[in-house]
Amino acid sequence: MAELVEEAAARLAGVVRRTPLERNARLSELVGAEVWLKREDLQPVRSYKLRGAYNLMAQLADTAAGVVCASAGNHAQGVAYACAALGIRGRVHLPRTTPRQKRERIAAIGGAWVDIVIAGDTYDDAAGLAAAAARESGAPLVPAFDDPRTIAGQGTVAIEIVEQLGRAPELLVVPVGGGGLIAGVASWLKERHPDARITGVEPVGAAAMVAALEAGRPVDLADLDSFVDGAAVRRVGNFTYPLVRDSAVELVELEPGAICAEMLTMYQTDGIIAEPAGALASGALGTAVTPTPDTQVVCVVSGGNNDVSRYSEILERALVFEGLKHYFLVEFPQEPGMLRRFLDEVLGPTDDITLFEYVKRSNRETGPALVGIEIADPADLPGLLARMNRSPMQIEPIDPDSAAFRFLL
Repeated sequence: MAELVEEAAARLAGVVRRTPLERNARLSELVGAEVWLKREDLQPVRSYKLRGAYNLMAQLADTAAGVVCASAGNHAQGVAYACAALGIRGRVHLPRTTPRQKRERIAAIGGAWVDIVIAGDTYDDAAGLAAAAARESGAPLVPAFDDPRTIAGQGTVAIEIVEQLGRAPELLVVPVGGGGLIAGVASWLKERHPDARITGVEPVGAAAMVAALEAGRPVDLADLDSFVDGAAVRRVGNFTYPLVRDSAVELVELEPGAICAEMLTMYQTDGIIAEPAGALASGALGTAVTPTPDTQVVCVVSGGNNDVSRYSEILERALVFEGLKHYFLVEFPQEPGMLRRFLDEVLGPTDDITLFEYVKRSNRETGPALVGIEIADPADLPGLLARMNRSPMQIEPIDPDSAAFRFLL
């Protein structure tokens, strides 16, 4: 595979951008190592997916019938870019969960060369429809991750990192969805720089590679959380799985709330707009991934295609994860002054009500309300709960792990 990756690097010269490798002071201080960010969000299509898509399509012998692909959004942009650059017609299948921003970018990049089909609830649904369309039309399928040519193209990220750093990093941290990126970089590093440690980060609720390694083969996840749309894959690839298995990589999982918190910090502190999958690698530092002090660490920022309309949900998830946002069901006695009493006796001086909604009025004595409270510091929560316990009102916290809480996000 190392030779295929190096051939892909030559093929992609002048096509993909040699993205910056930037030292990050925030993360370096956090973990006590030299942390660098490989900015694949700065590719022309705002993700590394261009590498694999172009490398595959440039090697196709017959494109008279065009090409077909399925994608959660980023791979489709890479295919669209390659279609326009190579003059190949493309049919792109996207699940309905694909953010609007990604849909619009695909259309803008591909122009008249690309047709977009939106159907299915997940990437895997779209992949099934794309495979059927390819069989019916005779057009080649351009897999998002499960093809040696795609994998080789993604692996060129590792070559650039070593050239830019002047050496192989002690630790390379990459996001994992279907496994194309980690299979490519791990295969090349295993052969060329075997001492490098590679860690893949999957989102909790979509850890398909962890499931495959535990089962000894690719398996379907029974349930799939599609929030991290760029890494939400129900089943990893038949090509990617053995490459990852044989490369002795470490895999960890990261909560969506932690991913959201990292996205906001990247934006506010580093000036980087990352999509959820793009924040997986750096978000794991200091929690799921602990680098050796004073070593060279590289995190791949895999993509920056985030829809601005998602930021309200991202902020909400981050606040809940950080212990700053809490929800309660409050039974208010239906008598004058009870809301004022709640504000005066229960809320602390820096607590803020962010949601107040009566659920129903079941009788004349009480009325249940859904109340969202944001606190300034997680350490303020015990005091808030103590004041609630002393209150004459019946107050029930809503557990973030409960089924009811999922209706709030």
